[in-house]
Amino acid sequence: MEENFSQAIEKTKSIFHINEFTKYFTFENILKIAISVVSVIIFYIVYRLIKKFIRKKATTKLEKNTAVLVNKAISYIFYVLIGMYILGLFGINLKAIWGAAGVAGLAIGFAAQTSVSNFISGLFVLGEKSMKIGDTISVSGTSGTVESVGLLSVKIKTLDNQLVRIPNSSIINSVLTNYSSYKTTRQTFEIHISYEADLQKAMQKIKEIALRCPAVLHSPEAQVFYDSLIGSAKLKLIVWLKNEDLIKVKNDILTGIVKELRQENIKIT
Repeated sequence: MEENFSQAIEKTKSIFHINEFTKYFTFENILKIAISVVSVIIFYIVYRLIKKFIRKKATTKLEKNTAVLVNKAISYIFYVLIGMYILGLFGINLKAIWGAAGVAGLAIGFAAQTSVSNFISGLFVLGEKSMKIGDTISVSGTSGTVESVGLLSVKIKTLDNQLVRIPNSSIINSVLTNYSSYKTTRQTFEIHISYEADLQKAMQKIKEIALRCPAVLHSPEAQVFYDSLIGSAKLKLIVWLKNEDLIKVKNDILTGIVKELRQENIKIT
């Protein structure tokens, strides 16, 4: 009976590899584990203090998207160093791991040429500083507000509240329009007037409408001129305004033109 019980115990140990596990639970290995845990805690505290210090400095001296990437880079470096320390503590050959990582990295590089291209393009995007988080941009017909700028892609929120991910290689190889780079912008209005109307009076009235609009800047001053006389007299009104006042200026000037020219019996064609 005892012999059968002993055999059952041995089979159980064999199935769950208990004997192999007990070989690793030596005093030396337990001490190494304890040292590793204490070291990781100390390293983590130091890492948090360094990251807090760098984040504080980065937010004051760097753009928001660059500061985010710096924080990510610090986190990756910390994880790699901790992993190397623990592996080295248990006597694992790091040279062999780096060699295998190099071969694997080369294979992955050939298999992921698009990602590598986006990564390199991301460095150019960050270096050029052609955009930052919060800017309104347009790339290849897609417009929206920049949500994040990463090493592989830029994420924007469109006007209809959709998230669009644009690969960095597309940004580098396409025409990028940043509507937020400057605080002011120019807006042009086209007005077609009948030949039968008093063209000089129409031009004067249109300029008065622009000058009365509170959101229109007085420097540079609004300009009105005739652009062509084909089919009708085409006037152009050019005004300068702050970016955030674009919709207000459009509404005020267009409604003002229709209302006042109608009152003056000036026909808009």
